[in-house]
Amino acid sequence: MYLFTLADRVARGLRAIDPRRLDRHRHFLLTQQMPNGGFRGREGESDLYYTGFAVRGLAISGGLDGTERDATAGFLSSQDPLRLNVIDLLSWLYSVLVVQASGGPDLLETQPDDFADRVAARLETLRTTDGGYAKSQGGALGSTYHSFLVTLTLQMYGQTVPRPNALIQFIYDRQRDDGGFVEIAPMRRSGTNPTAAAVALLNNLGGMEDNIAEDVLAFLGDVVSSEGGYQANTRIPFADGLSTFTALLTAQDLGRPDLIPPNRIRQFVSHALERTEGGFVGASWDRQPDAEYTFYGLGILGLLGAG
Repeated sequence: MYLFTLADRVARGLRAIDPRRLDRHRHFLLTQQMPNGGFRGREGESDLYYTGFAVRGLAISGGLDGTERDATAGFLSSQDPLRLNVIDLLSWLYSVLVVQASGGPDLLETQPDDFADRVAARLETLRTTDGGYAKSQGGALGSTYHSFLVTLTLQMYGQTVPRPNALIQFIYDRQRDDGGFVEIAPMRRSGTNPTAAAVALLNNLGGMEDNIAEDVLAFLGDVVSSEGGYQANTRIPFADGLSTFTALLTAQDLGRPDLIPPNRIRQFVSHALERTEGGFVGASWDRQPDAEYTFYGLGILGLLGAG
């Protein structure tokens, strides 16, 4: 499964960094856990989205221990997955599987026997006439990002995407002349993160072609920042942790890990994103570390170590 394969790849790369440095970031993630077992977002409340990133960050940096694992399981068990949006559903499912793999309870056992079929049917209600998946039911336009999330969710249930050729064509239609991909059809300027999602989807569905890979690499070259990371698009004048993680991953997967010299990326991460007391922020102007950007920061270091 894509997310677990990625987690293993990053975790192996993180073995190359100083354990004390890694421990500071693990400690930060643990401080984000709330009394109900969930992990806080930037608003200070338990949040499934941030819980998913905290669990991912802990998993790649040493795993979940008994105390935080059981607390996390308690929070996850309070959620009804059949009522969640795609983003939260994926966060819930990934966290449930990590808790189980860490020796915790199997929360899927409490779900109905037809749970996977019901999830798949619900996800298919997000399918749009353009072949993709929308953010919410009734959406008129497919989203590159949400199509990627739906595919990952189905994959974790051991199911395949219905009409995969239609989804491949949907992704092809999201490519623009600058070589990258957009989030929705009306957009004309490609983004780094939709491009990364498109590449991952095409690789997953067997739709990647050599000319597309070349176009994408050219686009990624255009979003290289003077800071040493990657920008979200060509008009944003600064690099950020999310775009740097997804672009680095994409460049590595397409055989060009050297679009930015690894040492330049390391300097960007350590100088602009990493906090000495633990945690990572989103960009050089950001002042608030959180679980999501801590995962991306660790992810970048892990990809560089693995590469």
